[in-house]
Amino acid sequence: MRIVLQRVGSASVCVSGEVVGEIDEGLLLLVGIAPDDDRLDFERAARKVVDLRIFEDQHGKMNLSLRDHGGGILAVSQFTLYGDVRKGRRPSFVDAADPERAARLFERFVEALRSEDVIVETGVFGARMKVSLVNHGPVTLILDLAAEPGSE
Repeated sequence: MRIVLQRVGSASVCVSGEVVGEIDEGLLLLVGIAPDDDRLDFERAARKVVDLRIFEDQHGKMNLSLRDHGGGILAVSQFTLYGDVRKGRRPSFVDAADPERAARLFERFVEALRSEDVIVETGVFGARMKVSLVNHGPVTLILDLAAEPGSE
């Protein structure tokens, strides 16, 4: 799983002109699913996201997690995170999971996030979405999460 994580002052996602997910302060997650992500520990991945110390404390240092600071998560599936542009001019998406598998695994990740007692909003899987955000910082991180060796 590949996640582009952005600390935001606000974020929303619209489908067909209607807001389907919206948060104030928190994290926007653009989530790409790979074919073998069914071996991931989704609970561990969710804890990693929620416990990353990327919010500022009273001294301006990034010492607080989402759990400490408060706020929500807006999770949006994005297969294009696995686009390979090393050859030619058109991205190849062979490294992305097929839509049926990706939808199922994305939902497992969202459920794991919700089990961490944080507000989680989402877009609509497979829809054309318009994502708006106010990046706070700016803070943007890329998380490449893989199954632990030996997990099956």
